[in-house]
Formats: sequence, structure tokens, C-alpha cells
Amino acid sequence: MNTPLLVWIILAPLIGAILNAGFYFYHIKKESISDKVFSIIGTITPLIAFLITLCLFLQMREEGVVFTQTLFTWLSIGNLNIEMKLLGDNLAIFMSMFVTFVGWLIHIYAIGYMKGDNGFGKFFAYFNLFLASMLILVLADNPIILFIGWEGVGVCSYLLIAFYYSDKENVIAGNKAFIANRVGDFGFLLGVVTLFFAIGADSLSFSTIEANINNASTELLMLAGFLLFVGAMGKSAQIPLYVWLPDAMAGPTPISALIHAATMVTAGVYMVARFHFLYSGIEDIGTFIAYIGAFSALFAAIIATRQQDIKKILAYSTMSQLGYMFIGVGLGFYSSGLFHVFTHAFFKAMLFMGAGGIIIALHHEQNIFKIAQHRAQLPIIHFTFLVGVIAIAGIPPFSGFFSKDAILAAAFQDGEYLIWGIGMFTAFLTAFYMFRLYFIVFIAPSKHVAQYVYTSKTITIPLLILSIGAIGAGFLNFPAIFGGSAFVDTWLSQLNSQKIHLAHSTEYILMAASILVAVAGIVVAYKKYAKFDIYNPENEEGIIANKFYVDEFYDKVFVQTSKKVSTFIDKVVDDKIIDGFIMTVCNEFVSFGKKVATIQNANVRFYAAFMLVGMSCIFVYLYISLGL
Repeated sequence: MNTPLLVWIILAPLIGAILNAGFYFYHIKKESISDKVFSIIGTITPLIAFLITLCLFLQMREEGVVFTQTLFTWLSIGNLNIEMKLLGDNLAIFMSMFVTFVGWLIHIYAIGYMKGDNGFGKFFAYFNLFLASMLILVLADNPIILFIGWEGVGVCSYLLIAFYYSDKENVIAGNKAFIANRVGDFGFLLGVVTLFFAIGADSLSFSTIEANINNASTELLMLAGFLLFVGAMGKSAQIPLYVWLPDAMAGPTPISALIHAATMVTAGVYMVARFHFLYSGIEDIGTFIAYIGAFSALFAAIIATRQQDIKKILAYSTMSQLGYMFIGVGLGFYSSGLFHVFTHAFFKAMLFMGAGGIIIALHHEQNIFKIAQHRAQLPIIHFTFLVGVIAIAGIPPFSGFFSKDAILAAAFQDGEYLIWGIGMFTAFLTAFYMFRLYFIVFIAPSKHVAQYVYTSKTITIPLLILSIGAIGAGFLNFPAIFGGSAFVDTWLSQLNSQKIHLAHSTEYILMAASILVAVAGIVVAYKKYAKFDIYNPENEEGIIANKFYVDEFYDKVFVQTSKKVSTFIDKVVDDKIIDGFIMTVCNEFVSFGKKVATIQNANVRFYAAFMLVGMSCIFVYLYISLGL
């Protein structure tokens, strides 16, 4: 069904970005503009996008239609036609719903967090543009248009991570994110090109690719599927392209919340689900994706157990949870993986926003032990943070339990017992390091006399709304074993996801095991950290605390090697060989020219002598050639 509303989901935040950018330039050039103007534009436009998406969702649910909108033909070369076309099917509307809603709440939160900042208007311009880019990615009808949004979120992440560019470390973090994602994006582009030549179609819409997928050989499909996933590795921070994500915490906390909950890092999971028709036919690549997800989840969880920066702990937890999502989509349980994307958006946004509230209250302190030493009384943040920690730990009936348990059950049903075991151990570590964070920040004894610290309502109200989702969002896909309708699985039936069909007794045992490992993690964290001496913090040294020295390894192998190769090319190949050869030739020409110039001496007799010699030569030549 063609509708003009789809484009307005994108245009609403895009217009907000343009208006805020224009007002900001006017603000710095001519006269001051109130932050309220930027706030109103910055928050109303995401709300409009959400309301439009909600209307389309309700219509789709009632009438069972799929929305499309063709804007114009972007490229037409021979038989190849690429249209700027939007697709609002069940998957796109599902993603757009929580991206716009959670994104809107984060925008509201940003008003309080960024209050008084000199770049307030610029921040909201970037923020709106970030949301618009993600919506282009989600609503794209073909991978070329998807790539526009894919690159858009990459650029916006760079702008926002390096927002405080006067600090060199922030610029380095922004560059790191940008470069790491370029590696993944190169893989994504190669995957799209491979797919295009493999299917031999004259269009690159997802429907056309799906219809012609059988035209391609298995080998080319496997290559395309792998290359596309390389893009997902970069965008969704999986091994080995994850190193940018922890450093992305250099940006203001609202951008951390937006990246981790509603945009950017979820793009890779969405992309794999969007290409479900490709990955369903190449199970080996799907299994590879699942194993990368499993090892990424475990690796990040181990690192998180020894981190002391509150935002970096949450960053590694995001990488770990993304690993669970890739287990789900890699094994073909697309709706389960996307359901975890959905629930994760609520509790992860809430955790980051809660951390931001704490950071503001303590004048931008991020070390959890120093936060505990100067503990502030923040009752709403304390409550919502606890809700988020319980949800991510996977304790029922909080949302994280239902989505994570479905993925673990999927791995067990598929016979991937190693993945299941890794997932279970990661669940234990998740409960441990998240409650370690909670006990240190809020519970461990502190000598500081706690006093109530006022927090802006624009910070606390979004937290309370998100806490409702963190508690109850899991019931939207309440499993059939408990009499639920599994609404999300039904809504995403277009993906042809595999379904959980284990015996009820097996499901109960798996659920009980999942709960037990989470409770065990909480108990271990309680015994070690509930009465921890926060004035004698843990040693920051060691292989885990230093993130297994992966950054140092990458620096040595890739960065320093690239510098040496670049220096060699600059100093030897360019200066001595190329420039040396060119300059030698040039110098010889100059030398020859100088010698020739000696005969240009303006002496008439000298010229006459040359003429005489020349004419003599001509006469001699004619005499010989004519045989005279």
C-alpha cells in the first residue's frame, strides 16, 4: 500500500536537525537564541516521527497491509534501476516504533543533561540527524538506500563522540570509531556488489534480491553473506571490530544512550534480519555469525568484570548483549534476536541515562569507587538503575529474562551446546558484573554523608517511563508455555524464523537453569561487593583490567605497522625513488638547456657562422645525394 507518511518518519527529525543547525549558526553569529527553542525543536520532531509510526502500526495491525513509498528514481543505467523507495513492512515498523520512542525519551533526557552547554543547539542538530539516519537505514527498500543511513549513523557517531573536540582524547576516540567502522563498511559494500552480480537482476530491492536468490551459486552467496556480516561486525561492535565501542564513551552520556539503545549498534542485527532470505540458505555463515556473537558476548563480559569506569562497564555490557542478539539471528531465530534488541533498548537506555544522572550529580566523576566515596542520594536513579540491572541480569518477570532465555533455548534446541554453554556462563558473568556495579555505587558502606541531590525532571521522567518497559516489555512476547500469544514472533512472521518447539519439561529446566546462574552471579557479587572497602579499590593492573591488551596489540600490528609502511613510502619510495627519478630527469633537462642556451648569445657574427655551417651541410648533402 502506497502512503505518503513513510517519508515523514524520516523528515520529521531531519527537519529538526536542519532547523537546529540553522538557529545554532544564527545563535553564534548574531544574537543569542534560548535553549528552549533548540529543546522544543529537538524533542517535538522525534515525537512526530513516533506518532506517525504508531498510526501506521495500528493500521497495519488492523488491515494487514505493507506500506511503500517511491520518492524518485535515484539511478538508472541500462537495465539497472535504483529507486529512492521506502518500505514499511512488519520488520521496519517494529524497529521504527522503539527507535523513535526510545530516541524521543533520550532527547528529552538530553535537555537536562546538556543544560548550560555552549554547544546545546549543535548537539540537538547532531542528535536529530542521528535519529533521521537510523530511520533511513530501517525504512530503506534496498541495500543502497540502507547504506546511506548506515553511513549517516557512522558520521553522526563521529560528530557526537568527538563533540568536545577541544580534548584530544575525544577526537582520538571519534577517529577510532570512524576508522573501525570504515573497515566494516568496506566489507558491507563488497557484499552488496557480490550479491548484485551473483543474482543477475536489474534491481536491488530486497524483494527482487529475495525473488532471484536462487540464481546465485552457493559459493557467491556465502561470500556475500560473510562480507555483509563484516559490516555488522563493525557497526555492532563484535570481535574483531569492537574496539571503538568502549572509547565511544568519550561523548556526552545522551549519545552513549542513543548509540547503545536505539541506533547504530543495533543496525548490524537489523541488517542480518533484513537479509534473512540470504542467511537462511547459507547455514554455515549463520552458524559462524552465532559463534562470533557467543565469543563476543563472553569476551566483553569477562572484561566488564574488572572495569572501573561506569560508562565503560555499560559499553562492554552492550557488546555482550549484542552477542546474544547475533546468536539468535545467526541460528535463524530472527524474531528472538530482534526481541532482545527491543527489550535491551529499554533497560540499556535507562542504565546509561541513570549513569549520566550520577555523573552530573558528582561533577562528571565516572570511576565507580570514587562515585561510591562521594555518594549522592538519588532515589529515582537508584530505583531505575536497580530495575535495569535486574532486567539485564535476566531475572523474571523483567524483560531481559524472556528475550535472553528465548535465545539460549534456541541454541539448545539447535544442538549448539557449546554456544548454549557460553551463553549460560555469560549470563552468570552479566549478573555478576552488573550487580558489582550496583553494589559498589549504591550499597557498599561510604563515609560520605548522603544528601539529596536535585535532578532535573527531564532526566527522571524518561527514566521512570523506561523502567516500565524494562519491567513489562517482555510480556509482549510472552511464551506459549505460559499461555502467552508470543506477539512479537507472530508480528515478525515474515522473517520465517525458526520456532522453539522443545518439550515443556525441557523448557522449564532451561528456564530454571538460566535463573539459577543469574542468581549465582548476584550472590557472588553481593558477597564480594556489598560490604566492599571502596576506599581501597581493586587494582587496575592485570590482563583483564587492561582489556587483554587488544588495543595495544592492534596498535602494534596495524597502527604502528601502517605508520612504518607509510613512512617508508614517503621517505624512500616517494622521496628517493619517484621524486629522485623525476628530479634527476628534470636536472638533466635543465643542464642540457643551459648548454643549448650558450649558443643564444645575441652575437650576429656567431649566428651568421651557424647559418654558413648549416647551408654548407645542406649543399654537401645535396651534392652527395644527387651524385654530382
